[in-house]
Amino acid sequence: MTVFADLVVFNTLTRRFEPFEPLVGRRVFMFVCGPTVYDYSHLGHARTYVFYDTLARFLRKLGYSLFYLQNITDVDDKIVNRAAEEGRDPVELAREFESYYYEDMRALNITSVNLYARASDYLKEIFEQVETLIKLGKAYVTESGVYFDITTFPDYGKLSGQRPEELRVHRIEPDPTKRNPGDFALWRNRPREEFGWESPWGYGRPGWHIEDTAISIKHFGKQYDIHGGAIELAFPHHEAEIAQAESFTGEKPFVKYWIHTGLLTVEGEKMSKSLGNFVTIREALREYDANTLRIFLLSRHYRSPIDFRWEYLEQARSSYERIINCLENLKELEIGEEGDEEREFLSRVRERRDSFY
Repeated sequence: MTVFADLVVFNTLTRRFEPFEPLVGRRVFMFVCGPTVYDYSHLGHARTYVFYDTLARFLRKLGYSLFYLQNITDVDDKIVNRAAEEGRDPVELAREFESYYYEDMRALNITSVNLYARASDYLKEIFEQVETLIKLGKAYVTESGVYFDITTFPDYGKLSGQRPEELRVHRIEPDPTKRNPGDFALWRNRPREEFGWESPWGYGRPGWHIEDTAISIKHFGKQYDIHGGAIELAFPHHEAEIAQAESFTGEKPFVKYWIHTGLLTVEGEKMSKSLGNFVTIREALREYDANTLRIFLLSRHYRSPIDFRWEYLEQARSSYERIINCLENLKELEIGEEGDEEREFLSRVRERRDSFY
């Protein structure tokens, strides 16, 4: 008989530690925001995906039936712009870097994802959701596309903890045709010489936020258990997902538990391609094995930032070697009665387990 251990999670939505209780029995649906495939993935991405791989393994170890879904953003301005710079087809470029991403995940021994879903495969669902939001008066059409009106969703800001009056003046996507500076795009019309699709509102491409909502509702329905990603995605991306989904379905909450990871930094700054301070996963794997990288990426509390330095990877390698040596030594020990030392050891193990949360 499977034993279900207690699990406590920190829910960004409520800002509280909460006992983990799936919406339906022992079944768990988890969605994690995947990469935009226009370049090689770096260690900042690895920090996020190694954590959720570990969480997925832990949930299954506890006996939960987990379906782990991750999106692939293969429709994005970054992809189109890089393809134009290199004189390539955007779809071809996206497929190439998507394949590199899968190679990197396998190399890191990330094996827990049940399904990778490309945004471009969900245009039907995107069109349906945008059309419904327009009919409900939650979205409006302009000459530049379709925007979600954040004033129609009173709970906008509840995930990130921002007040509605602040969000209404927060300019996410500059456009003089928007009702409010903080309104976000569901569909963007684009010049016909650019990559895109025909839609009821013009030729263009879907907004970033609606892609994830279309994918998750298609596979999980109106509500599900866990949504994950780096903390930088809480606003505006995850905030927008909640507004879209709850307006579209009429059900709350869209997601029961929002779990976010801290960033990987370099000398205090976020590791990112835009800052040029990144190390790709494959570069790191040329010097260190996957287990060393995983130990480094899991060496800080998952919600805390972790600073990258090569010497920290050396420390992680030493830690991994000590673990291997310890396991080898344990194999040689004789099993006897539990004494004071064993009881103290088990007590410390339980303390470590409790501090995991």
